[in-house]
Amino acid sequence: MAANVFIELSIILSVATVVAALMRVLKQPLIIGYLLAGILVSPFFLNLIRSQELLSVFSQIGVAFLLFIVGLSLNPKVIKEVGKASLITGIGQVVFTSIIGFFIARLLGFETITSLYIAVALTFSSTIIIMKLLSDKGDLEKLYGKISIGFLLVQDLIAVLILILVSSFSEPNQALNSIMFILIKGGLIIFLLVLISLYLLPKLGFFFAKSQELLFMFSVGWGLGLASLFHIIGLTLEIGALLAGITLSLSPYSNEISSKMKPLRDFFIILFFILLGSQLVFKNNAGFILPAIVFSLFILIGNPLIVMVLMGFLGYPKKVGFFSGLTVAQISEFSLILIALGIKVGHLPQDVLSLITVIGLVTIMGSTYFILYSERIYAPLSSYLSIFEKKRIKKEKGKKNYDIILFGYNRMGYDLVKSFIKMHKRFLVVDYNPLTISRMHKEKIDCEYGDADDLEFLEQLNFKMVKMIVSTVPDFETNLLLIKEVKKKNKRALVIVVSNQVDKAKLLYSEGATYVIMPHFLGGKYASMMIDRCGFSIQRFNEEKNKHLNHLKERK
Repeated sequence: MAANVFIELSIILSVATVVAALMRVLKQPLIIGYLLAGILVSPFFLNLIRSQELLSVFSQIGVAFLLFIVGLSLNPKVIKEVGKASLITGIGQVVFTSIIGFFIARLLGFETITSLYIAVALTFSSTIIIMKLLSDKGDLEKLYGKISIGFLLVQDLIAVLILILVSSFSEPNQALNSIMFILIKGGLIIFLLVLISLYLLPKLGFFFAKSQELLFMFSVGWGLGLASLFHIIGLTLEIGALLAGITLSLSPYSNEISSKMKPLRDFFIILFFILLGSQLVFKNNAGFILPAIVFSLFILIGNPLIVMVLMGFLGYPKKVGFFSGLTVAQISEFSLILIALGIKVGHLPQDVLSLITVIGLVTIMGSTYFILYSERIYAPLSSYLSIFEKKRIKKEKGKKNYDIILFGYNRMGYDLVKSFIKMHKRFLVVDYNPLTISRMHKEKIDCEYGDADDLEFLEQLNFKMVKMIVSTVPDFETNLLLIKEVKKKNKRALVIVVSNQVDKAKLLYSEGATYVIMPHFLGGKYASMMIDRCGFSIQRFNEEKNKHLNHLKERK
């Protein structure tokens, strides 16, 4: 038995490697390759999968690791920053998508109950796929990435409640009791986790960190253990794994834990995508071609538009809304589970699963391209997307004369603002996060709501009299645009930008940047200067540490 499983897994991984290599040669997303590999080894083609249950366990481990690592980067400050937007967008998108989807299904001739199931299935987006894509792009820390993760998890919670409701139709009197019981248990566990993370985990972390192997084993056990606990009480392992990561996010060892877990995550998550591809159900039903096309277009175009409207209403700029919207342009594994459950309880005909499967394959592949090439898609559409931005009263601050204009406050901008104040310079801060703008208004800091890559907005700013432009935005294209716009109006202005890559930094210099800040290089330089200054003196290092801790407390 063990030998058969080993051989089966080896063959499946070999097929996946060949298909992924082909995708690489064709410059296509690797996720598409893994899904296609899953379809190839499925019963409809090569029929290589015999140990379905074992592969399912492996894929669930990958999901847990992925969400655990994401949770490590989501400290409570991040949740506070995007919690309201995520909650409103998540609930709003589910409501509007289900209402519109229901009427589309009815117009296509589906019965009322079938239309209701299809409409609800279309509302859920795949948290796992989106987190993987955002992680590969390095966008998890961006504003739209944080908001997207938030509302996708809201969707997951709604999906769990709906699945409980549907599965309880055989015993209708138990449905409400089941949901209430699960929510109460979940609430109690979260309360206990807060206490544990505040009082017990710091001590455990210190103990286990004395050994690299122990720290690794503790992290794996904590992540999988909490994921299993939440699965046992009726919630999803995704929520449990994410909360496990969040509870360790304030630990000084969070980065080390994350780096050690990534190889495991990458291996097991590949198995998840292969298994997902192998479970897609295809049946020859020509009558579903038109509905499949209509519903797929609704998901690929309609869902992003709904999110953009909601994000615009909340005050976010069109780019954040557009990028967030693309993350809901596919259906979820929950959608397939919901339809399968509906068939099991006798509410749906078997053919509906084939329809949802085709929609799933089309939208997962389509949204993968959307997200990976989002910058290229956004550029030509940018001027048409202004209708999704909340109309704001134009302030005259941009037309005032400032010595310095700073783009981006939440990164290193906080420290720069303190320096500008000490220098007694007139400065303006530009940021695209409404919460940041609101906070600066309270602190009486001149600020403007806007996006550094919005050409129309840049043209409103008074660059002619400015002496210095500083951008803390690490995006190359944004900084390139900013340099060109500033130099077009004021060749004498100093332009300081940020880059994390040597090649990109050289290009920015060639385009006219006065100085390119490279955080890793500056950090290394500062560390070497500090070591040179402090030597082996524990007292001097403690002084530096206390200064650093005080600074970190100010940033909270």
